[in-house]
Amino acid sequence: MVYRNDAAGVAPAPVSGLDRRSRLKAIVGGSTGNLVEWFDWYVYAAFALYFAKHFFPAGDQTAQLLSSAAVFAVGFLMRPIGAWIMGIYSDRKGRKAGLALSVTLMCAGSLIIAVTPDYQTIGILAPILLVVARLMQGLSVGGEYGASATYLSEMAGRNSRGFYSSFAYVTLISGQLLALLVLIVLQNTMTEEALNAWGWRIPFFIGACLAVVVFWLRRGLDETDSFKNAQASNAPKSSFLELVTKHPKETMLVMLLTAGGTLAFYAYSIYMQKFLANTSGFSKTQASEISAITLFVFMCLQPLAGALSDRIGRKPLMIFFGVAGVLFTYPIFSALEVEKNPFNAGLLAMAALVIVTGYTSINAVVKAELFPAHIRALGVALPYALANTLFGGTAEYVALQFKSSGWEQGFYWYVTAMIACSLVVYVFMADTAKNSAIKED
Repeated sequence: MVYRNDAAGVAPAPVSGLDRRSRLKAIVGGSTGNLVEWFDWYVYAAFALYFAKHFFPAGDQTAQLLSSAAVFAVGFLMRPIGAWIMGIYSDRKGRKAGLALSVTLMCAGSLIIAVTPDYQTIGILAPILLVVARLMQGLSVGGEYGASATYLSEMAGRNSRGFYSSFAYVTLISGQLLALLVLIVLQNTMTEEALNAWGWRIPFFIGACLAVVVFWLRRGLDETDSFKNAQASNAPKSSFLELVTKHPKETMLVMLLTAGGTLAFYAYSIYMQKFLANTSGFSKTQASEISAITLFVFMCLQPLAGALSDRIGRKPLMIFFGVAGVLFTYPIFSALEVEKNPFNAGLLAMAALVIVTGYTSINAVVKAELFPAHIRALGVALPYALANTLFGGTAEYVALQFKSSGWEQGFYWYVTAMIACSLVVYVFMADTAKNSAIKED
């Protein structure tokens, strides 16, 4: 039985804890839904090379990619709003309720993209509908991260919280990897002409259908003890005012520790596929295959690093990412500019992903451990979404702008500088593994 409350220091009515089997089932169930959410989100980035010309007026490839990257960034503008609305919803109605709502919005967004006619058919309505779909998906992902990161962190026991919460990024990367694998399958089973003409719509249909399945899956999840205890206590209601007035330090800390990490993640993963094709000169198929292989290894590293954090703490891993990111980001991208061997390019891309593992594997649990239960989903989601919008969502657009201006190396310095800013935070912050606000075991 659980009697301790992590919301406001008030002893609530007793709430039954989960046994190990039920805890594991809940984590697997929550992670599966997270995978489909991120598959739907990343399909856009993976297939941008094929559908960009269908939604935007004629132009060279870089110009069309700039337009699609701008819409990708616009989707991120809705993430703070989604984090705000659904973070409060998850804190008040339950983590699983928030998870079910987010996947519904993602399904609708994918379906709109799948069925929207191209620019030549309906003119300006094509990019407008694309923007609407991405706004819906931005709302979804904004709420998804806070709910899923909180859910996984609360369901895990104290001694394995880093390991289990790392599956937030395992499933995030799995979604991205699945999107790339679908791309590779289509590239190898369809002609270039068919893929460019209509084949790019297939993954959006797949995503919409999978989201329907996940909706029913999430409705059957167990609720966390942290949420039940917070509901049983007299803790304040989750709200934006409560967050910024009672937890301003933690809110700012999440934004600052996220800035460099999320920019590095999007630079090393999402943008890397386009960089390999648009700068290094690899074919679209080669770029996709390199990205898929390196992302698979990256995915496998997450639980290992998460488990390591349970033994040595969260702080050493974040400092590793900060130091290595500052030292090696510029050399890695500079080497990739001129690299023509796919194997060597894969090694360089993998090195970048190993570095960012120090952030991705534990960022969910670090944020969750900063906030009490009654406001945890909002505290995890909103400042993270704001930092993601400012730095992660604009990563591709900034990179392509630097390339268009003729100074592509400026992007490498930009990523390095932002990692350096986050490194300062990592050095001076307390280790959340030793000072966790999550009290239930």
